[in-house]
Amino acid sequence: MEPTRDYPLFGGAFSAVLPPGAIDVSDLRPVPDNQEVFCHPVTDQSLIVELLELQAHVCGEAAARYHFEDVGGVQGARSQQVESVQSLGSENLALRSCCPEAWVLSGKQQVAKENQQVAKDVAVHQALLRLPQYETDVLLTFNQPPTSSLSPGNVSPPPWSLGDFEQLVTSLNLHDPTIFGPQ
Repeated sequence: MEPTRDYPLFGGAFSAVLPPGAIDVSDLRPVPDNQEVFCHPVTDQSLIVELLELQAHVCGEAAARYHFEDVGGVQGARSQQVESVQSLGSENLALRSCCPEAWVLSGKQQVAKENQQVAKDVAVHQALLRLPQYETDVLLTFNQPPTSSLSPGNVSPPPWSLGDFEQLVTSLNLHDPTIFGPQ
């Protein structure tokens, strides 16, 4: 199954390459206007693209950590652990002309799904693309819960990989800057 090429996001203001089988969660339930959320059809994996207010009070690696901790707080994470934070070279980004700073973070958060008591360790991978001229932080998140009994051989489409997430991040492209309002 091929990845979805140039999938329109935020009413076509952005586009990106989505991994095979991605289901638009807004077809299933309400999603905030500043988010695009996709889930895997078989696993509990999800991908989220968020347009957030630029957090100018934090810079560099601290900005990536700030957003990781903020997401964990919103999700009610019982524990959070950052495993790595690295600068992402903008030369690989479709948004390179308007993104002077980008970071990738990997970590774990212990969270319980809605209506469940048991918290699970979820691998969280985030990319933070900073767009200061639009006063916006674009946060892309790949949630990878434990796969339990699923193995890649018996899941169709197979579970998403970090390569799928990287393709989403690097392919994200801006088509209509008026989404940010008057500049």
